Amino acid sequence: MVKKRPNWSSGRVVTLEHTSEILKENPLRDPYVRSLDVWLPPQYDQGVGQGRGKRFPVLFDLVGYTGSGKSHTNWRNFDENLPERAARLVHEKQMGPCVLVFPDCFTALGGNQYINSSALGRYADYLTKELVPFVDREFRTLASRDHRGCFGKSSGGYGAILHGMKYPRCWGAIANHSGDAYFDFLYRCDWPNTLNVLATHRRRERKSGLISVAREEEGCGEGFDDGRIRRFLKNIWEKEKLTSAEVHALMMVAMAASYDPDPNAPNGFRIPFNLETGEIIHTRWREWLKHDPINLVARHSKNLNTLHGIFIDCGWMDQYQIHYGARILSKRLIQSGIEHRYEEFADTHSGIDYRMDKSLPFLYRALKP
Repeated sequence: MVKKRPNWSSGRVVTLEHTSEILKENPLRDPYVRSLDVWLPPQYDQGVGQGRGKRFPVLFDLVGYTGSGKSHTNWRNFDENLPERAARLVHEKQMGPCVLVFPDCFTALGGNQYINSSALGRYADYLTKELVPFVDREFRTLASRDHRGCFGKSSGGYGAILHGMKYPRCWGAIANHSGDAYFDFLYRCDWPNTLNVLATHRRRERKSGLISVAREEEGCGEGFDDGRIRRFLKNIWEKEKLTSAEVHALMMVAMAASYDPDPNAPNGFRIPFNLETGEIIHTRWREWLKHDPINLVARHSKNLNTLHGIFIDCGWMDQYQIHYGARILSKRLIQSGIEHRYEEFADTHSGIDYRMDKSLPFLYRALKP
């Protein structure tokens, strides 16, 4: 869309600083004092006085991998940022006023999956045990799960559906845009690239001629790092610019830290492939599959049925093949008798924030007073 100059009130973004006790001990030594952007609708400041004022539903925005809350509140050329989008939707009466919260959950591995991990940090607890009560204290929210929801795209969509499954006392509705699912399709095809990138950080330079595979794969058994992941991370943390292949490799490393943490392993996690031969390590891959949403629906069906709304969508041209996982997820929800709205659209994984024109009104209707 062409950038519009709206003639309606856009509300305001407030930036707070939050000190997290939960993140103080995170193993990557990421900051535990973080900025928190909060959008207040124009109606927030109406009728305020003598300690009175209307209270509002609240929505938490879980951004995708490599993102942070501020990536959705910053100015955008030829497009709306999320506060501008919400203000327009309220002005057009597609939804009512609500508070939007933009957490910063970025890590040195490029992000996380909004779950607890001994290798990354307790980001599920950070959201549900610290940020939710902090926002309820600082702002006039309707401080109840019946009026609180979360939404996100990609890793954020994954986080939203996982939180709906595991933390229904915190969230009353969720929206999942192109969220990670069906790991066998989504992740396994990225590992050859990852192994090739990591191979440039082997202990010994590769040479033509006779080699001993047994010697070369020493230290790679059972999903352990032989040192190349450690050297890879050191290298990218010192680089000024990463290649696309390096970003994708880092993403797979972040997923390993999310899905298969092990405090006793090098770097604090294991990986599901032999670094040298590329053989899948089935015991490790099973740890990943325990976190796949399509495998969790039946176990958490009771929690999902307590939600007031579940919105899922995905583009059928998604370059990461997530539309297959989204379809399976919807199918599993139907099989478990869980009401939800599932939509598809003609687009890829990228540049689909316009789909929030669908999800935000849906969430507001599910959570409105």
